[in-house]
This record gives sequence, C-alpha cells and structure tokens, in this order.
Amino acid sequence: MSAELSNNFSPCPQSPVPNPQSLTTMTEFTFANPSDLILEIPTTSQNRAVIQSPSFSNPTSRYQGYLNELCLSAVLPWLQEDFAPQAKVWPNSTALPSFWELVNGTAITINATRIILVPSETIDCSELRVPQEWIDLPSWAGDYYLAVQVESDEGYIKVWGYSTHEQLKNRGSYDAGDRTYTLDATDIINDISVLAVTQELCPQEATRSVISPLPTLSQPQAQNLITRLGNPEILTPRLAIPFQVWGGLIEHGGWRKSLYQQRLGQTEQWSVLQWLRSGVSQAAETIGWGRLNMQLSFAGGRGVEERQSQAILSRQLAIAGQTYELLVIPQGEPDAPIWRFELRNTIVGAAIPGGFKLRLLTEDLQPFPNNEDIATTAVELLFVEVALEPREGIVWEIEPLPENYDREILKF
Repeated sequence: MSAELSNNFSPCPQSPVPNPQSLTTMTEFTFANPSDLILEIPTTSQNRAVIQSPSFSNPTSRYQGYLNELCLSAVLPWLQEDFAPQAKVWPNSTALPSFWELVNGTAITINATRIILVPSETIDCSELRVPQEWIDLPSWAGDYYLAVQVESDEGYIKVWGYSTHEQLKNRGSYDAGDRTYTLDATDIINDISVLAVTQELCPQEATRSVISPLPTLSQPQAQNLITRLGNPEILTPRLAIPFQVWGGLIEHGGWRKSLYQQRLGQTEQWSVLQWLRSGVSQAAETIGWGRLNMQLSFAGGRGVEERQSQAILSRQLAIAGQTYELLVIPQGEPDAPIWRFELRNTIVGAAIPGGFKLRLLTEDLQPFPNNEDIATTAVELLFVEVALEPREGIVWEIEPLPENYDREILKF
C-alpha cells in the first residue's frame, strides 16, 4: 500500500495486508490518477435510462434519475463481480424513481453494510457533496459514500474516492442553502481498493456517527404536506419545508410513495377495495401483490354443498431464506367488513418459526389494541384481524424484516 494512504487508513493490528489489486478488477483506462476506478456504462443501461424518463415529474428530477441510473448500472455489477455477489439495491429497484424524484443518490446493501452512491457530472473533484437525507435520516444513512463522476457522453463513470458517515458528519461542512454535507478531497480516501482492504481486515470498523431520531408526523399533517409538495412545479420539494418535517415525511416509505405518485399525477395505487374489484395496480403488482380467488364451501338448500368464490389479496415475501405469503382476506358483512391479515409459509405443512411477528400499525405508525400476533413457538400461521373506517390506511410489518421491505400504506 502506498505511503500516501497512511493518513487515511490504518489496517487492523498484526493483520497481513493483501494486495489491493487482487481484490478488484478495473477496466483499463489511462488517466492522471491511477487510483481512480473507471467503469464503462453499459449501452443497454443508457437506453433504459431514457425509457424511464416518464417516471419523473419534471426535467430536473428526470435528469437526476438519468444520472443515478447510469451510475448504478456501472457500479452495482462491479460490486457484485469483484467485491460481494450479494450486493443489492436498497430497498428495492422498483422504489428507485420515488427516491430520485426527490433526492440525489442511491443506496446499495452488502449484508449489514450500506454504500451510498453519490453521482455528479461536475469535473471538479475537489469535494464530495452528499444530500442531508443520506446523512441524517436514521433509516437512510450509509456506512460508506462513494464519490462518482458520470461522463454520460463518453460512456463511463469514475469513482474517485469515498468517505464514511462518521467522517462526513464530524469533519464535513454543512451547507444550509442546499442541505448538503461537504467533505474536502483531502479528507477523502482516493484509492477505492482501500475499501475492499478495510472490509476484509476490519469488518467491525466504526463507520457511522450518532443520528438523532426525527419527530413523528401526524397523518393529517403528512397528507397536507403531500398535497402541497405534490405540485410538480415545486422543483426541489426537499428545500421547501424545514428538514425535520421533510425527513419525517419521506422516511416513511408509504408517504414517500404517495408524494411521488401525487407529483406524477397518478391515481390512488394502494386501494385494497379497488384491487379486489378490478385488479391490483401496476405499482403494487411490480412488488409482488396479486389477487386470488378462494373457493368457499357452505351448506345450501336441502343440505346441498355450494361453493362461492371470494377474492383475496396475496403477496410473496422472502424472509430468512424461506418464502412466505401475506394474505389480506375480507370477512364479515360487505358494508362492515373485518380485514384479516395472515402470514403463512408457502410450503405445505411448513411452519412459521418461533420469534416471528406480524404487526399492523395506523398510517402514522401508531399501535392499537390487539394489533400483532407473535409466534412464541413454531406455528402454522400468524394473523391479525382489524375493523377499518372507509379510506383508513394501515401499515403492515413483519419481524424478521422481509427482503426488499419498503413500508406501504394500504387504503381501505
């Protein structure tokens, strides 16, 4: 390892340092700084980014989404091939436009480690500038932040350095004008191969600073903000209200998606009654929701068994290496239905392990009586039943968290 890196990185005591070049394979380009990581942008990704442009409400967010798509398409395959095969987008690829509409940056997880990609077109690599959301939202914050220069016309991206959350928070400068944390290039680790060395030798390295929790918004307050900020003529809604309020709004996945849909002028995408009547919306279908017809048997006239079809909703979930099914089943009278949420293992006869929890919360994440079912031992199913008012929203949660979980608000 070169002496120039010694001020920024110290390997764990008495640990042999592997050759950084053996940890990563870099595309060969000739640039002034040999430590830069240069990656080609796949041509298919450029075409896909253009196709996805209708997913944004205005030219500003559309171009922001374009740069992030190009950045992700180059960096994620590199991480998967040369760093960690299990690297994946957080929370899931379907949710990305709802982030890029509002904030620059993309999160990638590698097990418990989160990497934030921060793309920019600027040729000035004198500082790393990170939106406040990726630093001060507890559920968004990362461990490492990669500074990425996107050369879309030339067909490549350059990863010219990285920093930790702790460095950005404690050494960086906060700019209240655009709500970003800025770290000078002299405080950034320029050789990206050092990140691989750090992960191999010091996997327990402290990377995050303490983050204060944000205040909880009420449902009426959130709805008023969604209506107000849903106007696409507000090009930077993240700067239109105080950060504490803004953060409380978009950290809630259901409210973030509602704001995104409002800005695109989309109709309600999460109405359970609409799903049961005419089919699941495209937004819900892309993350796994579907409508099933369940056959019910009952005794008819003269004791003859009759069968009746009932529509129910189902979503496949991957939890702790197994596949489960979340069902939403209407019960009771049509004008006063009771809604039953069930969690089952998709394998016939397989149980739900002890320690699993199925929980329902109000739209603003408040508990209510009998709102959860806990498996103290292995059980066939977990269920919670709830009576809801028209247009009332409900949020479901499961512990352990399903893969690619992003909070939803189901409207009834």
